Amino acid sequence: MYCHKSKAMKIKDNIAVSESGFLFDPNSGESFSVNSSGKEIIKLLSEGSQMDDIEKSILEKYNIDAATFNRYMDDFAHTLRRLNLIEIEEDEPS
Repeated sequence: MYCHKSKAMKIKDNIAVSESGFLFDPNSGESFSVNSSGKEIIKLLSEGSQMDDIEKSILEKYNIDAATFNRYMDDFAHTLRRLNLIEIEEDEPS
């Protein structure tokens, strides 16, 4: 299972993000759209928010529990990574 909690994520610098939830990759020419919760997550990532802050914001705004958010976020982060839209930094081992 992919675990977003242990990683710092950010939207790649070359990815264009619209306020309506569209993402455009100028390298591939592909565009993508996300639902309302995905749009919120993309906005927060673009602003440099940390995963704990993103989770808190989504849990407050949408009627879901933490387990549901974590499953959704793992899938969403995996998809964004597969589409080469985000950069992920692993936490340093302690």
